[in-house]
Amino acid sequence: MTEGQKEMTVPYIPGDGIGADIMSATRRVLDAALESTTDAAARIRWTEVLAGEKAFGQTGSWLPEETLGAIRASGVAIKGPLTTPVGGGIRSLNVSIRQRLDLYASVRPVRHYRGVPSPVKEPEKLNVVIYRENTEDVYKGIEWRRGSEEALGLIRYLRDSWGIELTEDTGIGLKPVSEAASKRLVRAALNFAVKKGRPVVTLVHKGNIMKYTEGAFMEWGYELAREEFKDVTVFEDDLPGRGIEFIPEGKVLVNDRIADNMLQQVLTRPDEYSVLAAPNLNGDYLADACAAQVGGLGIAPGANIGDGVAVFEPVHGTAPKYAGKNIANPCALILSGALMLEYLGYDEASAAVETAVESALSDGVMTSDLAKLTDAGKSVGTREFGEAVTDRLA
Repeated sequence: MTEGQKEMTVPYIPGDGIGADIMSATRRVLDAALESTTDAAARIRWTEVLAGEKAFGQTGSWLPEETLGAIRASGVAIKGPLTTPVGGGIRSLNVSIRQRLDLYASVRPVRHYRGVPSPVKEPEKLNVVIYRENTEDVYKGIEWRRGSEEALGLIRYLRDSWGIELTEDTGIGLKPVSEAASKRLVRAALNFAVKKGRPVVTLVHKGNIMKYTEGAFMEWGYELAREEFKDVTVFEDDLPGRGIEFIPEGKVLVNDRIADNMLQQVLTRPDEYSVLAAPNLNGDYLADACAAQVGGLGIAPGANIGDGVAVFEPVHGTAPKYAGKNIANPCALILSGALMLEYLGYDEASAAVETAVESALSDGVMTSDLAKLTDAGKSVGTREFGEAVTDRLA
């Protein structure tokens, strides 16, 4: 490190399957972005930490405590996709990392990049950031198998205590939604909207059916907005019309939509929405449905953010049959890296990465998964795509 140069330690988990391929391309892009936008005044010191198959092979643990400790100490990390172990133990390594580090906000920006094929006519109209609660709802994983002692005991208890009749062949799951977790998620979404000048925060829920979980999420969200953001928020009942043109300058509209209707709205009226805040399962559905409109999970970045720590990752799988073949699409991980640079305070470097990725894609430089859907011609490999993005950062 040269005199006056700032060095940041960033732990990285290459990931399983194609993870090593796309992580290599991503690290080079992020290094180039920092060098070009800071005149080499800032750099990342990359340190590999273990999780997934490599961790299990070397340590006997899928998720070593040393890895979690390194991420906590650094406050930030980036990771590739990880295999979910088959059988007992950890249900999902990705979920375990989020829960162990209390990364309560899953943040998924979704926008269209010029040149990327899309199944909709006007994909550029969709530009949303989804805030999905990351610690409860179905992510708690509280369920019992049909016929198990626990399930049968709960069935008897529900019948004897409250007259609720369930057949004995019923599997049972619980859906916890708390005020504290709901409010901190909505708080994060509103803080983001205010900071970035996004005009609408929409609470997405199924409160018409599930009054005391999904409906409570909505109520707590409105309550928080009125109590903590009263100077900067307005509500639909306060406006003379529904369109975003009726929102007073400098204000954020807080509204809500039923989840099934919201899945329709992001197709039919996407430009009316800018930030979506949702419980875990709704947010999961929405994030993938929105990503499909702009080109799929191959270009979908993700961030998992808590208080003082964040982990950035793509949301696609490990695709083991493509591992080591230099054909995987690194866009989602590169763009996740751009989110990490922004989180670290390097907004110019983050924007430069996004611009360079879009420039490459709009010039027809694509890996095979995207190129086969266009008239772009011959596809490029993982490494070559990363080099094309790096060249555009020079």
